[in-house]
Amino acid sequence: MTATLTTPPATTPAHRDTNVRRWLAAYTSSMLGDNVYYIALSWAAVRSGTPAEVGLVMSTSALPRAVLMLGGGVVADRFGPRRVVIGSDAVRCAAVLAVAALLFLARPGLWLLALLALVFGAVDAVFVPAVGALPARLTGTDQLGRVQGMRSLAIRFAAVAGAPLGGLGVTMGGAPAAFALAGLLIAVSVPLLVSVRVRHLPADRADAPKGTAWGDLKAGLRHIRGHRVLAPLMLCIALGDLGFVGPLNVGLTLLSDRRGWGAAGMGWVLAGFGAGAGAASLLLAVRGRLPRAGLVAGCTIIVGSVAVGALAYVPTLPAAVGTAVLVGLLTGLSGVMCGALLQTLTGPAYLGRVTAVSSLISLGLTPLSMPFAAAAVGAWGLAPVYVVSATVCGLGGVVALVVPALRRAELPA
Repeated sequence: MTATLTTPPATTPAHRDTNVRRWLAAYTSSMLGDNVYYIALSWAAVRSGTPAEVGLVMSTSALPRAVLMLGGGVVADRFGPRRVVIGSDAVRCAAVLAVAALLFLARPGLWLLALLALVFGAVDAVFVPAVGALPARLTGTDQLGRVQGMRSLAIRFAAVAGAPLGGLGVTMGGAPAAFALAGLLIAVSVPLLVSVRVRHLPADRADAPKGTAWGDLKAGLRHIRGHRVLAPLMLCIALGDLGFVGPLNVGLTLLSDRRGWGAAGMGWVLAGFGAGAGAASLLLAVRGRLPRAGLVAGCTIIVGSVAVGALAYVPTLPAAVGTAVLVGLLTGLSGVMCGALLQTLTGPAYLGRVTAVSSLISLGLTPLSMPFAAAAVGAWGLAPVYVVSATVCGLGGVVALVVPALRRAELPA
């Protein structure tokens, strides 16, 4: 029999809880720093190397993040997510500020940028699972849906505000200034996280069993495989992400080029998607929960997949923007609901490891579909690739609807 979170309901709604708001401020600042860091890294690489070298530097962090992510989940569960998040942000801050200082004093070349990307990827491998395991220790289970919505809003805000902040840093003092700004934004999160109070879960008992790291990892995978909701939920997430990544990344660039919309048109479509996804996050942040969470997730994935496929057939830019808003709203809502179910249904001792598996699927495996999507578009055209991708995405919704335990899954009231 698998355990789930059984912490008592929170007495204060998450959006009014000062402790949760301190965590949200820390997380938002850290994510802003991340976005500014990527702007600084890409600018510094462009100024120092060839396009091929730039691509290599920008992708360097992906390998350690993917390879070490599952181990990062074990670290988060063993040492506690708050401690791991604080340590991760401190290391990232120190690394970025050190590179800013070196770039200000000299021009060490691409090797330094590649080393920074490697460190960032390795630290991300423990940071991401710890971030996913932390909300359950901040508030009651009845507020985890709201916290998931608030977290998604923070991610959207950081993505929108991070690019101009990074550009401002580059304008003011080149890559060194942008790296320094990224480091300072990440640094802001550390004292805020130190001030955040966490509640103890059953997994935090001093006598909680702990074996070897490899044994802990296998135990986490068994927990997912043996759970009647988590196993199909992971499959649902994998199919949804796999079918979604290609059309909304490589596919959208090619679609905008062939329709004659240009970079500005692509920007408007992406803005429409962001607006829809932000609205979905805001809905859950305000309401706290939606009834029939599993059913809602399955239905929104299926309808959202139809909207994804329709993108290849819309003739005008305004129609594409409107379709993208619908895609963002539906897939954003299903994503937030799946994330909230993951938080509430996972056994307390396994939160880091389960988050690691989910993050590995979304951040490590599904992006690998992008070059295949691009090659398929070149071979068969846009419309067939969009239709196939939408079908794969829709299969995630089908899984949610045909598995009774997942279809009937609810968020705590």
